[in-house]
Amino acid sequence: MKNELRKTRIAVVGTGMVGSSFAYAAMIKGLAAELIMVDVDEEREAGEVMDLSDGLIGTETGNVRGGHLTDCRNVDVIVITAGVAQKPGETRLDLVKKNAKIMKGIVKQMGKLRSDTVVIIVSNPVDIMTVIARKHMNLPAGQIFGSGTSLDTSRLRYMISEKLGVNLHNVHGYVMGEHGDSEFVPWSIANVSGRPMKKLLTANQMKKLELKTMRAAYEIIQRKHATYYGIGVVVTELVEAVLHDRKSVIPVSTEPGSAYGIKGICIGVPAVLGRRGVESVWKLDLTKPEMAKLKKSANILKGYLKGV
Repeated sequence: MKNELRKTRIAVVGTGMVGSSFAYAAMIKGLAAELIMVDVDEEREAGEVMDLSDGLIGTETGNVRGGHLTDCRNVDVIVITAGVAQKPGETRLDLVKKNAKIMKGIVKQMGKLRSDTVVIIVSNPVDIMTVIARKHMNLPAGQIFGSGTSLDTSRLRYMISEKLGVNLHNVHGYVMGEHGDSEFVPWSIANVSGRPMKKLLTANQMKKLELKTMRAAYEIIQRKHATYYGIGVVVTELVEAVLHDRKSVIPVSTEPGSAYGIKGICIGVPAVLGRRGVESVWKLDLTKPEMAKLKKSANILKGYLKGV
């Protein structure tokens, strides 16, 4: 083992629609030499491995294979998507107790991880699941973070780009707070290539876009029973930031700490992502009302965390 050439490995825990969509996108992008698929449903896991492997010829990825939770002990990045899916009419927080139990079981079976492994939590409710993972894993807190409001931010930027007729890469701004009903948009810092959003959109337009962003998952679930393509691609961006040590500022679920005066909970805030995971929390100059919304969202999550 000591002489074995270390190759970049990503483990995907949970091969449902979110996990398999991420794996598919990661394979096409060639993010790692090897993708390891892990699921309690071994037949589903085997089927996904077979299906993905059939497409390796068109990618730079070297191998896709099935594995066990113990295989996560020697990988660069672990993406955890396992858990009960959100059903029509349910909120992400309705899943707390069910998925908390699943998360604790996963962490226990993994055992001791490699010291430089980064863990990305995608399972919902992602903010609570990130806290649980941090409490039970033998890694520095920054190496464990959740997808947070990265998907919500992607949705917001796309909607704004459609509204204004510009490319979404020229839209700058974030969704912050819970990945759920108490999330919000700090419009004071949002802009399109330097032009403040408040000069481009009316207050009513901003309110509608914010609500549409928050309701997006419910709308998709109502129509096709689940969301997976969007989050699958967004998580590849998080993994790329880690593996390529990009120092990208992306809103993920982490403890805000002194930057926002919030401790004891993980929540969606912009953070600098590199090879060590969350390398720092990026402080924005929020207005007082915006800061109040962030703290209110954090308190809501803390209330649910007490019940786990």
